[in-house]
Amino acid sequence: MPNSDPHLNRVRIIADYQFGKGAGSAIFPDSVVFQMSSTGRVRQILLEGKRIATIRAHDGMLTLGIAGAMRLHGFLKFPGNRVVVNSDSAPFVAKGKNAFARHVVAADPDIRAGEEVMVVDESDNFLATGKAVLCALEMTAFKKGMAVEVRSGIKTGDKE
Repeated sequence: MPNSDPHLNRVRIIADYQFGKGAGSAIFPDSVVFQMSSTGRVRQILLEGKRIATIRAHDGMLTLGIAGAMRLHGFLKFPGNRVVVNSDSAPFVAKGKNAFARHVVAADPDIRAGEEVMVVDESDNFLATGKAVLCALEMTAFKKGMAVEVRSGIKTGDKE
């Protein structure tokens, strides 16, 4: 049943498109608060004072904060939207460091370069959120280069 708030409906539709059917309702409960830009557009979506997501101005897609990515992690079944890194790099990624291709042990085959992804360890523990620099096949095949440009790690929180 659609909510009467047009902003909430819009961000839920974007999330469903970006992450799959049902993701919008999983990420954005009815109690979210919207921060608007000076032009009156939705910029940030907050829940209990924590940033869930931001709408990118240049393409209207979502970038996830730690809180939003953790909600998505709980909603999507493994390997959905995940990049799995080895135990050597997991502590660094959790601190907000980028994930490099040589440390990637698996990735959701549907990931394309430029998409918003979650980085997890080999036990599917959530570590970070960021932007895929390579597609899934390249992440697992390449031995050099950045795989995920990490925006926020669980140890550092959201970067402003």
